[in-house]
Formats: sequence, structure tokens, C-alpha cells
Amino acid sequence: NIQEWCISRQLWWGHRIPAYKVVKPSQSEELWFTGRSYEEAKAKAQAKLGTQDVELAQDEDVLDTWFSSGLFPFSVFGWPDTEGNDDFEAFFPTSLLETGHDILFFWV
Repeated sequence: NIQEWCISRQLWWGHRIPAYKVVKPSQSEELWFTGRSYEEAKAKAQAKLGTQDVELAQDEDVLDTWFSSGLFPFSVFGWPDTEGNDDFEAFFPTSLLETGHDILFFWV
């Protein structure tokens, strides 16, 4: 009985969804690209659309707070530059998991 789950929340803080809508050139339907950065998403859009003249706008929503809280260990230990990071190697992965039983099957 799994139902669709909205991955975003209407919050003003958090980790913004890495999805970018094509603003230019004009499209008949919304066209979205994802990337770890604006530049990566733009490169994908340029390749798909066959033009260098591309402008994107990042989705303004942020990821669900459950997802964002899972990023905490990464952010405090300098991710993605964790190679040779003694703190990251000592404390990640963590040994504590706290979640609600009603959503456990979604994430774990």
C-alpha cells in the first residue's frame, strides 16, 4: 500500500532540490534537468537541446526535512572532500538511526 510521497516542502530553508527548469529557449512543455550543480544541469540541457543558448531556473522547493537531516553527517565532515578525513572515517557511518515506524520502509 505504498503511496506517492512529496519529496519537497514549502520551507524557506533547507537543501534545495537539484532540479532546473529550462527558461530559455522557450519550450512548449516544461523541461527539467538535474545536476549536482547549475553548470552540470546546464551542460545536460545544452546537449539535449542542441544549443549553447540555454538558461535554467532552479526549483525553489527544498528537500523534505527527513532527507535533509540525513545529510547532517556529510555536511559536518566536509563532504564531498572526505578522502583522508580522520573525523569522517571515525564517525561515519553513524551507529544511530532514529525514524518513525510509519515511514521506516520508505528509507531503511
